Amino acid sequence: MGRILAIDYGKVRTGIAVTDELQIIASGLTTVATKELVAFLKDYLEKEKVMLFLVGEPKQMDNTPSESEALIAPFLKQLSAVFPNIPIQRVDERFTSKMAFQTMIDSGLKKQQRKNKALVDEISATLILQSYLYSK
Repeated sequence: MGRILAIDYGKVRTGIAVTDELQIIASGLTTVATKELVAFLKDYLEKEKVMLFLVGEPKQMDNTPSESEALIAPFLKQLSAVFPNIPIQRVDERFTSKMAFQTMIDSGLKKQQRKNKALVDEISATLILQSYLYSK
């Protein structure tokens, strides 16, 4: 088996989370500058076997796509072109940023640490991945 890699795509930063090889545990991997995302993924896939990409799907409360979906669509095309053998699945990412922030509070992070937006993005990617694993 290979890993599942979750992507919380953002205009500036992108959070990334992965499973273990048995696809049981979701762990935050890192946050990368979005402009460096494809290069990061190429490097990562040289070292690790990834079976599936999960990409967060931002939606409004009425289930329509949010404005940031326009940023994600070109990335999805690029992702499937660069990695044609790895399927891409979308996962609803509503509330993940709020849940990530609450997770930081619950884990006892100090206010200054909670201002770290890169950490929020990484936790959001982990939440996206965890929700997928729960639904399996």
